[in-house]
Parts: sequence; C-alpha cells; structure tokens
Amino acid sequence: MASNERLRVAVIIGSTRSGRFGPTVAEWFAAQARRRRELEVDVVDLAEARLPEVLTDEDEELPAEVRALAPRLAAADGFVVVTPEYNHSFPAPLKTAIDWYYAEWQAKPVAFVSYGRESGGLHAVAQLREIFAVLRAVAVTEAVSLPCYWDLFDADGSWPKRGASCHAAAGITLDQLSWWARTLRDARNDYQWRQQ
Repeated sequence: MASNERLRVAVIIGSTRSGRFGPTVAEWFAAQARRRRELEVDVVDLAEARLPEVLTDEDEELPAEVRALAPRLAAADGFVVVTPEYNHSFPAPLKTAIDWYYAEWQAKPVAFVSYGRESGGLHAVAQLREIFAVLRAVAVTEAVSLPCYWDLFDADGSWPKRGASCHAAAGITLDQLSWWARTLRDARNDYQWRQQ
C-alpha cells in the first residue's frame, strides 16, 4: 500500500439514546475531516448498527450485525469516537461495540470528541483511553471537548458557532490523528502484526 494513499477514518457515534446530540457532533467533525484531501471518512452510527447487547462465547458464531460492521472497522486506519458523558462515564452501547471486536482496533489511533455538561465528557474519555490501551490501540493526546455544548448554538440555529474554540481543537486533533494513522499504517505494512 502506498504511503500517500488516503487514510480511512471511522467516526463512531457512541450514543444510541433517543433524542441524542451525537449525530450532530459527529457530522460536524466528519465535515472537518472531509475537508482534508488525505482523509476518507466513514460515519458509523451504533444506533443503526444494532449490535446485540449479549456477547457470544468464543466457539459461537458471531451475529450477523457484528459480522456486517467488522469490515468497516477493519478497513479503518484510525478512529474518532464521539461520546457523551453519562454519570461520569460513556454509554453502555459503546462499551458493547468495543468489546465485540479486538483485532480491528489493534495498532490504530483513536481520537475522541466528547460532549456533556461542565466536564465536556472528559471523564468518559479518560476511561476510554484506558480501555483502548488494553486493546493495543493508540489514544491520541489531543481531543475535542464540548462542555455545555448547547451554548454553542449560533443565533441562526447553526452549531457550533463560528468562533467556537472547538474548530481549532478539531484541526489539531485531526493533525495528530492523521500523523498516527499514517505512521501506524506504514508500520503494520512493514511488520505483520501478531496477537500475543
């Protein structure tokens, strides 16, 4: 694979809750990413994926929904997890989605876009960083945090406001995600990744 080939980034909407704000945040971030010629963006909505809540045993066949999503995750060179914060943590469907897969996450970067009340979802992100480290993914340092995200609506109803600091944060996060995605993709191509 040529090192100048476009990087595939999966933007994962972590909330499946009724009335969720996640799709708005994800589409905004995906639009920022699509402005970069080196990136190809795939928005993965867990509400549409409908992954089962109960995990199978190792010798059982994977459910069709899990098999359907696997190629999209495997094809990604990096991930952006868009998550709200519920009770100082992230949504249960997001943890279930993470647990259904293993090799798909390995040796790939993960960036976070979080939203919530005053913390902006940072409690959720701290826990996700620990989980992805166990899965041998690389959680990038930069992130986008949206505290009191409802305050970012403009007078015309657009979101987020033009001057909001999240625009700059998105750019820095994408810079770092792109660097890690290219570096790790090249490393995976040079060295056959082995599960230990």
